[in-house]
Amino acid sequence: MSTSKKASAAKVDTKQIEEAVAVGKETVEKAVAATKEKVEQAVAVTKEQVEKASDAAIKGYDEVAAYNQKSFEVFTKFSESYAKGAEEFGKAYYAFVKSTADANAEVAKSLMSAKTINEVVEIQSDFARSQFDVMVAESGKLNELGVKVATDAFEPVQAHLNDTVERFAKPLAA
Repeated sequence: MSTSKKASAAKVDTKQIEEAVAVGKETVEKAVAATKEKVEQAVAVTKEQVEKASDAAIKGYDEVAAYNQKSFEVFTKFSESYAKGAEEFGKAYYAFVKSTADANAEVAKSLMSAKTINEVVEIQSDFARSQFDVMVAESGKLNELGVKVATDAFEPVQAHLNDTVERFAKPLAA
């Protein structure tokens, strides 16, 4: 009897162990399946977020590249307009200086040919008046030309600046 009790006790213990192992195995399989599902969900969400971030980064890069291209074009227009205006201003200034030098040479000849002091004073007075009038007229022309050059050169810069302010103000308003 002692051997049969041991044998039946061994059978019961084996059956209980097998059942416990089966339950444990089932619990582990359920836990693994649940974990696998959660990991797959996390991977899917992460993948979606990475794709969104990549799309946003690419879009942002494209916008920055387009903005930089536009800025370069504006700078080129500014430079061309400024160079053209500076050339025009330089020519006008050179013409003014040349006419003044020519007038000085003529006055010098007139002064050398003057026979009396009164003639010298009269020539000098006439010259001073006429040069003052020329100086006022030419400085006004040069001033207008300078303003025109500055206005024309900065026009594309101002337009680009306005576009930039408008572009960056939109996200703040939203």
